[in-house]
Amino acid sequence: MDWRDSEKHGEGTPWYRISTKDFVHFTEHGEMLPRGTTEEQDLYVFTGSAISAHENINAQGKYHIFYTGHNPHLLHQGKPQEGIMHAVSEDMKQWKKLPGQTFFAPDDRYERNDWRDPFVFWNEESREYNMLVAARFKKGIPRRRGLTALCASKDLEKWEVREPFYAPDLYYTHECPDLFRMGDWWYLLFSEFTDLVRTRYRMSRSLKGPWIIPKRDDFDGHAYYAAKTASDGNKRFLFGWNPTRDGAKDSGDWNWGGNLVVHEIYQENNGELSVKVPETVKAAFGNIVAQDFRPGAGSVQAENGILKIKSPGTFEAAAAGKMPSTCRINATVEFEKETKECGLMLRVSDDLETAYYIRLEPRNNKLVFDKWPRDRSEVSQMVELDRDIALIPGVPYHFQVFIENTKGVAYLNDKIAMNFRIYDLPEGNWGVFVSQGAATFKNMTVSTL
Repeated sequence: MDWRDSEKHGEGTPWYRISTKDFVHFTEHGEMLPRGTTEEQDLYVFTGSAISAHENINAQGKYHIFYTGHNPHLLHQGKPQEGIMHAVSEDMKQWKKLPGQTFFAPDDRYERNDWRDPFVFWNEESREYNMLVAARFKKGIPRRRGLTALCASKDLEKWEVREPFYAPDLYYTHECPDLFRMGDWWYLLFSEFTDLVRTRYRMSRSLKGPWIIPKRDDFDGHAYYAAKTASDGNKRFLFGWNPTRDGAKDSGDWNWGGNLVVHEIYQENNGELSVKVPETVKAAFGNIVAQDFRPGAGSVQAENGILKIKSPGTFEAAAAGKMPSTCRINATVEFEKETKECGLMLRVSDDLETAYYIRLEPRNNKLVFDKWPRDRSEVSQMVELDRDIALIPGVPYHFQVFIENTKGVAYLNDKIAMNFRIYDLPEGNWGVFVSQGAATFKNMTVSTL
């Protein structure tokens, strides 16, 4: 929990616990790990993981949390600002910290102030616990020293630092590591802020590697970070945040932290991963809102709920009714050859002058989020908000867009997702458009909770 208000709430961050059965309704259970003082290692209780002790391990406590203790004030005392810390519980309600078991990055290999985000799992092959840690080498190209470190333990108390688990020399660091198995494949997740700022994954048939980089190695775009997974025993879900922006403005810098967004992860036939909206979230938007599409620019043919827009060399659009502040928008589009752009308009003004756009760019094979007019005239879209996907004429592409006030996430064909923020245009209509081409839209609905 980060209040971003040290005057009222003090410095530091504790851990709180929330639970949900449907990703729509959440229950808060209060503080689990309180923050320490400015003299203690865990002034900031940063990312970690929880695990139940294996039946063959004589460990202190049934449940264990390993977390990052972060305190920048310790730098002035010549101490590391980050260490891996341990807490135990018998009921997951009352937790006891074990500060005496805190351990730090080995000075001979790794930078002492980047040692965080422990992910602990039982390694059935080696019959021991393994811990993945976000770390950095002391040598190498400064911006590419990041790695996923590996530690091992027989008792969840004493940890041995092993050879790196994954060290590709690509990123500044591998934040929030996560690992799971699905079928015959192991998947390693981490988040990086070096290249495009996003959560990425690697895949391997073995915990020992080699770790393959899939063709599309991310789940979402720039506005989705620090994602980790959990399973309900049947399906696996990805939990990350949709970050806020400075000043609550579309042009503001992205902040650290924001609002929770959950994707369902599923496996393609070749082992690669895709994401879609959880069924419980989709089902929650069950109230259909009546819509009346009216051409706003150019000639639009409407018949039996199907819109056909032809706009060779120009822009044409059709707007429906007012868009609810919280809603699900559903639409399927097929575009013809040589079409430059087509897609959805959000919070569009009556004169079509201002709007947010979620558009397909067939020439670039991209799904893009944009705003008109833009805050920066020298860019071609909202900076960094796009996803790569093969776009083929005559093939149907299914949009699902979920909006909650300033937060938004778009899914395309239950393959990729793209989070975004919409601050500057608080209300308006919604609609569809084509620029320099032709497209057919159908199955268009708006629904609310």
